[in-house]
Amino acid sequence: MNHLEAMRIFQRVAELASFTQAADSLGLPKASVSAAVRQLEASLGTRLLQRTTRKVHVTQDGEQFYARSKLLLADVDDVQTMFQSAAALEGRIRADMPSGLAAQYVVPRLAEFLAAHPRIEVELSSTDRRVDLVREGFDCVVRVGGIGDSSLIARPLGHFQVLNCVSADYAAQHGVPQTLDDLPLHSLVHYAQNLGSTAPGFEYVGADDVEHTVPMQSALTVNNASAYTAACIAGLGLIQTPEPAARQLLRAGQFVEVLSQHRCAPMPVTLLYVNRQYLPRRVRAFMDWLALVIKDAM
Repeated sequence: MNHLEAMRIFQRVAELASFTQAADSLGLPKASVSAAVRQLEASLGTRLLQRTTRKVHVTQDGEQFYARSKLLLADVDDVQTMFQSAAALEGRIRADMPSGLAAQYVVPRLAEFLAAHPRIEVELSSTDRRVDLVREGFDCVVRVGGIGDSSLIARPLGHFQVLNCVSADYAAQHGVPQTLDDLPLHSLVHYAQNLGSTAPGFEYVGADDVEHTVPMQSALTVNNASAYTAACIAGLGLIQTPEPAARQLLRAGQFVEVLSQHRCAPMPVTLLYVNRQYLPRRVRAFMDWLALVIKDAM
């Protein structure tokens, strides 16, 4: 195994603090990963990782080597691809985004990106939890709403309007709220990323440009966008959802927008990645394409 490949393996072990997880993410046997790190340490004449029965720790020398090797491998990747056409870009891209965005807008158009870059392989995670870019080995993620970790590089893509919706069946059975004072007479489907946390009520931006909350009764809390939409379709209550997620259902007459004069603040859509210096051309190409797809969805 050459030194460059051994460096890549060491980086994954360092990032995940686990030989097993690094092997799984790289698609290699654990024995091969361990051997590559041992050979690298032997050639450098220093210990890069401190192994215990429970965890792997990066040594002081390992931290210095990690930072320098990350820059070196990024330069190598750029040099290897600097004269290649878009169709010649190759390698794996690992990305994550909300499930609804992936299913409705990104996956239906993914064939066009793969046709333009036939030597690129995409691993697409679509989950509504906040993944850890570094520990889980993602090249980039799309987040709708707050971005959280300020250590990441953020590329703003725009905003999704948020609509208040009920199903047509719910409207026929219970009517629809005409004013904020009507809300206590209706049900709200709560959305919470962590079940067991306190869910807010109906949120809206008032004439004072401040976000307010109206408590509402609710029999259901979900932590998944698909379940959130399904609950509304089933007539379980009102939801506040990004407009792209409700667009087709509104056109089909399954959803009815209510209280359009009392919407909550638009949700920012952001593309996040770790560091500009470590961004291969294939990842830049994917991110640029992704930005166009999301812009078209707005």
